[in-house]
Amino acid sequence: MSPEEARARLESASPAERRVILSTLAREADSRVTPAVAALLHADDPELVALAEATLWQVWSRSGDPATDALFAEGLHAMEKQDWLGAVAAFTRVVETAPAFAEGWNKRATARFLATHYATSIADCEEVVRLNPHHFGALSGQGLCHAALGQLRQAARCFRRALQVHPRLETVREHLARTETTLARANGHALGVAPAEPGGVA
Repeated sequence: MSPEEARARLESASPAERRVILSTLAREADSRVTPAVAALLHADDPELVALAEATLWQVWSRSGDPATDALFAEGLHAMEKQDWLGAVAAFTRVVETAPAFAEGWNKRATARFLATHYATSIADCEEVVRLNPHHFGALSGQGLCHAALGQLRQAARCFRRALQVHPRLETVREHLARTETTLARANGHALGVAPAEPGGVA
């Protein structure tokens, strides 16, 4: 199914049909269907939103190249063992092999975050978002890195952008609220910026 076909079918389908289409996309599609699927993150049906989110993670995790996917699996295995630096090394090979594969950068960002290498994790998150502006995981992860470094304004900006893509990320909304409260207390006044409303990526 082409990205155009996916968008057209998802827009016109009934809720039950959308679930079937998403299941098909999760098994077979590549990241080009991201905009069509990400639009469903704004749906009123929480189950449909959850299915759309799961579909995106599955689609994003396929590079389309068996050798790259094998390297990617090595990195995931290292993360399962909590070998963060081993995971960083594996995902570095992934991004060197397939620099346009956004999820390779995202997983390296995650491993670097878990290794408390926040500055390099931020750089990786920025590359993920450049390649895939709908990547709410990288946006929220970048926000956590900025927060860990005490860069609260940058953290709040990332959390808002993540919520613009995926408004049902309640943990991110909580991070944003805490960050804005801390900033307001530090500054002695409210920030004057409301939490993100559903919409496109800023």
